[in-house]
Amino acid sequence: MAQQPSSGGPSGAGQRPEFDMTRLLSEMKLPAVPDVQALGEASRRNLEALTAANRVALEGAQAVARRHMEIMQQAMTDMSDSVKTLTAADTPQVKAAKQAELVKQGYQRAVTNMQELSDLIQRSNTEALSLLNRRFAEAMDELKSMAEKKHT
Repeated sequence: MAQQPSSGGPSGAGQRPEFDMTRLLSEMKLPAVPDVQALGEASRRNLEALTAANRVALEGAQAVARRHMEIMQQAMTDMSDSVKTLTAADTPQVKAAKQAELVKQGYQRAVTNMQELSDLIQRSNTEALSLLNRRFAEAMDELKSMAEKKHT
C-alpha cells in the first residue's frame, strides 16, 4: 500500500493526500464562481496592488523619518547658536529681546516643519490609497464581467 504525504508531523499521524484547492474548485463547477482561473488572477492582482500600496506607505514613512531626523539635527544646531547669541548679550534688556526673537523664530520654524511633515504623510497616504482605489474599481469591473459571462 502506497503511503501518502504526511501533514501531521514526524509521527505520521493525520496523513492525507496533497491538497490542490485550484483543482478542487475547477472540478466543482461552482455556479457563483464561473472562472476559477480568472478569480485566481484577480486575487494575484489584488495582492500586487496591496504590495505596491504597502511599498508606497513604507517609502513615505522612511521619508518622514529622514526629514524628522534632519529637522532634529537642525534644531540642535539652532539651539547651540541661540545659546551663543544669548551669552553674548550685554544687558538683561538685550538678552530679553534676543530671547523673544529666538522664541518667535523657533515657533515659526516648528510650525513650518510640522506642515512639511504633514504634507509628506498626506502625499504618501494619498498615493497608497489611490493604488488601492484603482485596484478596487478594476476588481469590481472584473467581477461584473465574470457575472455577465456566466449569464451569456
